[in-house]
Amino acid sequence: MFFFKLSAFYFFYFAAVGIYVIFLPKVLLDLGYSTSDIGIVLALAPLMRFATPFLFLKHVKLDRKVFTIALIGAVCSALLFYSTIEHFYFFIINNGILGICLSLLLPYIETIALKELGKQRYGKSRLYGSIGFMMVALILAKFLDSPQVALHYYLAMTILTAIFSFLLLEFDTVHENTTKKSKSKSFSMIRYWPFWLSLFLMQVSFGGFYNFFTIYETSQGFSLEMTSYLWSFSIVCEVLILYFQAPLLKNNLLTIIKFCILITAIRWFLLYAFAESLSMTFFTQSLHAFSFGLYHSAVILCLYSLYKDKKLAQQFMFGVAYGLGGFTGALISGWLYSDKLFLYSSIIAFLSLFSLMLLKKRKTKSSLIETI
Repeated sequence: MFFFKLSAFYFFYFAAVGIYVIFLPKVLLDLGYSTSDIGIVLALAPLMRFATPFLFLKHVKLDRKVFTIALIGAVCSALLFYSTIEHFYFFIINNGILGICLSLLLPYIETIALKELGKQRYGKSRLYGSIGFMMVALILAKFLDSPQVALHYYLAMTILTAIFSFLLLEFDTVHENTTKKSKSKSFSMIRYWPFWLSLFLMQVSFGGFYNFFTIYETSQGFSLEMTSYLWSFSIVCEVLILYFQAPLLKNNLLTIIKFCILITAIRWFLLYAFAESLSMTFFTQSLHAFSFGLYHSAVILCLYSLYKDKKLAQQFMFGVAYGLGGFTGALISGWLYSDKLFLYSSIIAFLSLFSLMLLKKRKTKSSLIETI
């Protein structure tokens, strides 16, 4: 029963993410937002994801009460989209609140998932999130004839996510008995700073993809429906790697992460160099299996092994990578949006790989490599 509830959570959570990532930029563009305005709007939620985990170092604990408040806040924010979306400043405030709430949901559930399933079965449950993302891309592309349609779907997916989140609370038996003093001492990003810098840069490189891929492809002459097929194809490839990844994850996780970053850098360059080629764009989308699917699993398993405070480690992963990295990537891609957008993304991905290479030059790196 746990597997079903967890899979349903992933399905609806990432279906909501799909609406936000794929269709919200196009909706905002149609409402008259400029690309820089869209970049600012989409950057605020990731910024909140980055800032929120710092509260949990000394002041707050991510427990059931805080998690429940975050769920209610996420639903309320989704409801307020209706009244704020046409008002720039109100919308970015609401988006910021949503970012705070979302920064708590996935780290909490991921910790439970890894504890209950382990790395052998985690991918088989997580792939339902990818299926949810894909299905909403296919369905909404056919029915998106007004901004309200996207908002209806987003609210529905958020409510269903909240329902299955509540059902998973009974499985939270992880109690980290560290005191506030020992907690702040035991958790340190400085010790493995090249690793954290790499996580950050990797998600910065995704800024153009997550925020402007739909706009970029439609500007190349592809229809919105074809663009939704491109999104969906990437998710099909992601689902396949999530299902079959368990044997791969028995290898050195650091080596897997490096390989995935290299593939990502090549992916962005090909998307820039062959922007008008539909077949090449489909090929680059197939690489999402590595640049997100395998990469994400390897990273969260790595952090799960490295840190005693596992919920806090997951929070900071989402905060530093998807939060600060997503915020920076959204802003940069909004400012630099042009036909060279994915060339810049490729360069940033290569910088992420270079940062990870620095671990080999550090004397303290042995503990990291032996652990993962």
